[in-house]
Amino acid sequence: MAIITGGASGIGEATARLFVENGAFVVIGDIQDDLGNQLAHDLGSQVAIYKHCDVTIESDMEELVALALSKWGKLDIMYSNAGIVGKIDKLDEMQCLNMENFDHVMNVNVRGMALALKNASRAMIDSKTRGVIICTASTSSVVGGTTHIEYTTSKHAVLGLMRAATSNLGKYGIRVNCVSPSVVVTPLSLNFFKEVTGNHANPEHEIKVYNDSTNVLCGHTLLPIDIAQAVLYLASDDAAFVSSANLIVDGGITATIASFLKDK
Repeated sequence: MAIITGGASGIGEATARLFVENGAFVVIGDIQDDLGNQLAHDLGSQVAIYKHCDVTIESDMEELVALALSKWGKLDIMYSNAGIVGKIDKLDEMQCLNMENFDHVMNVNVRGMALALKNASRAMIDSKTRGVIICTASTSSVVGGTTHIEYTTSKHAVLGLMRAATSNLGKYGIRVNCVSPSVVVTPLSLNFFKEVTGNHANPEHEIKVYNDSTNVLCGHTLLPIDIAQAVLYLASDDAAFVSSANLIVDGGITATIASFLKDK
């Protein structure tokens, strides 16, 4: 049984569908109630349920885990995927850092992950389940200067949180890992590119132009299902001895970081 936060759209939705295809029961947590309810309906009430969950509110996370336990008895997988980009500041300079925006991004991206790890691990330990916790980080967890300061900081923090949790939870047989995508076409990235480029008509084109200008691995467009398949691997018995990994799904961009900057 799996919980997926940020599960109503984008990478979370693709993962929920893939998990169900592979025999899992899923609880979808999100704040997008219409999308979440529709997805649960599409998947079928016998295998999927939706619950409103603001990941920054501890009681919401507690209730999400409690619902999963009451429905299916134990928690095997927590996929902590919820996250935000934050408000885009055209002047992305450290000396001009907007601390209100910084706090908001850190609250969702880091506090939200910490609450998922806390409550999932507690449920797994209580039931003596050798579970799996997976966090969505980003290529921005390993490089700086490719996006704005708040987001980069938060994703570096997610990586540190995962490593701390791995060290703490290994004695219970709980594996903790990150998956780190480069730019994927999701509602989150579309909104980001709308703000950055001002192109509200065709932001998918802007993402394609960006990806084409930075790609190292050619011939494939990165999609949410690619990330979902990476998450499925980390959650599966095929990864039984994989813990504290940051699985980067970027076609080699971060290994050849100059490609990020070649048009600047």
